[in-house]
Amino acid sequence: MYPELFRIGNFPVTTYGIWLALGMLFALMAAARLGARDGIPKERIYDLGLWTLVSALVGSKLLMFLVEPGVQIWTLDFLRSGGVFYGGLIGGFVAVVFLVKWYKLNFWKVADAFAPAVALGQAFGRQGCFAAGCCWGKETDSFVGVHFTEAGHEYTGVPVVDATGHAAYLYPTQLIESFTMLLVFGVLVYLHRHKKFNGQILITYGIIYSIFRFLIEFIRDDPRGDLFGLTTATGLSTSQLASLVVAAGSIIFLIVRLRRVPSAEQLSTETSS
Repeated sequence: MYPELFRIGNFPVTTYGIWLALGMLFALMAAARLGARDGIPKERIYDLGLWTLVSALVGSKLLMFLVEPGVQIWTLDFLRSGGVFYGGLIGGFVAVVFLVKWYKLNFWKVADAFAPAVALGQAFGRQGCFAAGCCWGKETDSFVGVHFTEAGHEYTGVPVVDATGHAAYLYPTQLIESFTMLLVFGVLVYLHRHKKFNGQILITYGIIYSIFRFLIEFIRDDPRGDLFGLTTATGLSTSQLASLVVAAGSIIFLIVRLRRVPSAEQLSTETSS
């Protein structure tokens, strides 16, 4: 694993940062193309994307601050860390809700454009996590186990030896999520071409990702904090608790949309307000 590519003076250029930047770029391009299918100007998607990314970064750092005790805010490690994904998802969602009202756009059409883009961004971002060594999995004796380098351990604390002093092999949870979300991106793009109502893509993403994230958390082993003591009380991680909320919210959205859009013909007649 190569957490650091090179340095410009004393400033490190990290592999994670490069993967994250590429993910953001391709995600915006995908959202612009999908939004254009629903009549949303590409330049407006780029405007929304910029502010959504900023809000997502703030949200991910805020949740990281809340769930990780003793985290130091004014440090380089805090600034270059990815934060907590669900914090970013919530932050980005809030930004979209506000901005679509500001720009007088159809929320569901915008959300349908951004949902596949988020999945694509995750596919890139988790490759960066793998390169850095963060978000690691539990130890395993199976053939899928991967061994991280000392450089990864120095950056993120990923285990490189087990309790017996031998090389530690871990579930590649980063790669599992990366390839899964790339597949999800493909599914969502296909559904976007054949959707029955506006909002279907966002809802589908919410249901699929919440189920996947809930399950993969069982083989995650990196420290993820204890939000308000809920992990201690329930035995579920912060992300698993968030997954339950997202799944429930997605199902509620699905019921609401199906009631308001009873027929496929209404899809083309919904206004942009």
